Amino acid sequence: MVPKEVTRWHSPRLERTMPLIRWGSFGTPVLLYPTAGGDAEEIERFLMIRALAPLLEAGRIKIYSTDSVAGRTWFSGEHHPAFRARMQNAFDAFIYNEVTPAIRADCRTPDIEIIAAGASIGAFNAVATVCRHPDAYRLAIAMSGTYDLSKYLEGQFFDDFYFSSPLHFLPGLEGGMLELLRTRQILLPTGEGDYENAGESWRMAQVLGAKGVPNRVDPWGSNYHHDWVTWREMLPKYLDEFA
Repeated sequence: MVPKEVTRWHSPRLERTMPLIRWGSFGTPVLLYPTAGGDAEEIERFLMIRALAPLLEAGRIKIYSTDSVAGRTWFSGEHHPAFRARMQNAFDAFIYNEVTPAIRADCRTPDIEIIAAGASIGAFNAVATVCRHPDAYRLAIAMSGTYDLSKYLEGQFFDDFYFSSPLHFLPGLEGGMLELLRTRQILLPTGEGDYENAGESWRMAQVLGAKGVPNRVDPWGSNYHHDWVTWREMLPKYLDEFA
């Protein structure tokens, strides 16, 4: 049985109570984002924790997850585009200023570097987290990613979105943050089967490569579809290699 611990607190940035769940007791910390509007326990319900059990039980990794608040906002169809963009930026602030210190405190190492991972919209969050906070995150494992959310802005554009979207802010990024980001790595594995769009990963790779950020697109072929079966095979492989 993989140890599991649930923590909750009121987030002033998101103005709601948020959970942080941890599976495992030792090892490299991995922040694993849910898909779309998934909650913190989505990865357990879809058997990802079971797929990662050998690494968890060996003490090689600890998995953390929280609710995809921003993802729900993007896809619910209930909010103005400006609110969607603002919530995405607030979610990033919550991750960096609340979740990251909580993970580091749990690991009892104030400067430990974290891996960010996720699939679909979770891949977007993983890439954005590393690109915005390379001081705390060293690697993104971004599976079957959806990286251009501008189509949900209904033809409008907002500063909150610009600073949240790696496709948009990376071309203008310079200075010390870019130099640090160039010491990090972005992995972009993608299936090529049903409901997959490998072109999104290649586009993300092109933007990263143009700024000298190490990245790699791994096409898995037409037998791998946009679903949990694919991601349960992908993530253990990459964590075994990089954690």
